[in-house]
Amino acid sequence: MTEAATFRGPEVKLTVAALVMAAALSLAGCQTSTGPLVEVSEAEAAQASTENISSLSAVIQRSPNDPEGYNVRGSAYGRGGRYQDALKDFETAVRLNPNFYQAYSNRALIYRYMGDQQAALQDYNRALQINPNYDAAYIGRGNLYRLAGRGNEAFQDFERAIQLDTTDPRAYHNRGLLYQARGQHDFAIEDFAKAISLAPNAAEPYNGRGLSYLARNDEDNALADFNTAIRLDKTNAEAWAYQGLILERRGDNTRAARSYGEAARLDPNLKAAKDGLARTKGA
Repeated sequence: MTEAATFRGPEVKLTVAALVMAAALSLAGCQTSTGPLVEVSEAEAAQASTENISSLSAVIQRSPNDPEGYNVRGSAYGRGGRYQDALKDFETAVRLNPNFYQAYSNRALIYRYMGDQQAALQDYNRALQINPNYDAAYIGRGNLYRLAGRGNEAFQDFERAIQLDTTDPRAYHNRGLLYQARGQHDFAIEDFAKAISLAPNAAEPYNGRGLSYLARNDEDNALADFNTAIRLDKTNAEAWAYQGLILERRGDNTRAARSYGEAARLDPNLKAAKDGLARTKGA
């Protein structure tokens, strides 16, 4: 994130548009976490531990022509950051079953993490060509579009996933970010609330909803959401900074300085934290 807010005058007023746009950019990176909004949506039970990888490899040895085993192990490799190993498994899965749309979608995510956005787009398109009702591929492609600044196409993909009655919180969370960037905060709040209902232990939707509450000057609900985001993820620098912002606006500079200080400790490059700390550290 480059800059979270600007301030004017003795009452420390917030320029909401700048805050929301910066927040939307900062939250864009949150989708790669290992929390409830994780993007590798296949084989949710598969973890990246050596023990589980060994178990999955044993399954593959017993059934080397079963594409599902490679897809599951590829997902586990992806969770562990072993992207080349994940690619090999997904490639084997689609070679064994050229219509394995889940493997194409999973491979697309790995390509995205590796920076090959064109290959990711091709795989998402292939998955949706095989199964036009696969919600995870719409969500993955929507994220690809959103991070590329193609907001309208991203919105259409998230909308399609929601029309398919997805239970994936990312669809609502990411559509909420787009509503937020457009200044449509009522719709954004509804989407973040839905994401929270589907993933109550994820900090990101609380952070997003708090920003939209703040844009509506609803400080009480905003502060409650930032507090919840911090409780769920104490490493969320943005939430600490926005908590500090509200405390500063309320004149509680001592507590605001503590919040800004924690945000700056977690992310020394977070400008909102550094600026806020400079204003309040003498409290």
